[in-house]
Amino acid sequence: MKNIIIASTSTLHGGDYLDYLLPELKVHFKDCKTILFIPFARPGGISYEEYTSKVALAFGKIDKNVKGIHEFEDVTKAITNAEGIFTGGGNTFLLVSQLYKNNIMKVLADAVKGGIPYLGTSAGSNICGLTMQTTNDMPIIYPPSFQTLGLIPFNLNPHYLDPDLESKHMGETRETRINEFHSFNNAPVLGLREGSWLDVKGDAIVLKGDLTARLFRKNLLPIEIDSETNVNYIK
Repeated sequence: MKNIIIASTSTLHGGDYLDYLLPELKVHFKDCKTILFIPFARPGGISYEEYTSKVALAFGKIDKNVKGIHEFEDVTKAITNAEGIFTGGGNTFLLVSQLYKNNIMKVLADAVKGGIPYLGTSAGSNICGLTMQTTNDMPIIYPPSFQTLGLIPFNLNPHYLDPDLESKHMGETRETRINEFHSFNNAPVLGLREGSWLDVKGDAIVLKGDLTARLFRKNLLPIEIDSETNVNYIK
């Protein structure tokens, strides 16, 4: 049975890394002593070692050990033998490229579908959808495919932002960009605001947090989804 937390972000304003999620993570990873961390997205270009140390500090608060996937000679075995897995945020293009380069996109998908507890934040959440095409990131590297894990039957837009009516900025809003996506693609897109996450247990996909999420479907007006709603009907 799938057991997944798909979070919009790792850090809320004024808080430390993963702090707002730690009570959930303590339960989510209750049977795990060590978490396998996938640092491939490298936010700000930090090294795998720096990123893994940052994650280890956060998970140490709930008495969990962390080991980076780059520390293993056989990355496939690292995934299949993992007690729990966390993929952090950063650049989704880089993350997806590295998953394909290491031939572990399908391995990771199968492991999570098989029940290994998984946490994704930001880029690590983007890859839970059907494709990475609704990421906000710059294409700093060219992945061989936009297809991702397909753990949920729609796409995500983490860090979703509503238009700022006071702003003088005349560029595209997130809603505009998602509408552009729907000019060429059919997959629904769920905009996850900061502090929101999806709790996936088997076939249930429940929106968590204090905020609503915004659902975009091709040729339909967007709608707001209330927290605690099971969104497994979105396809």
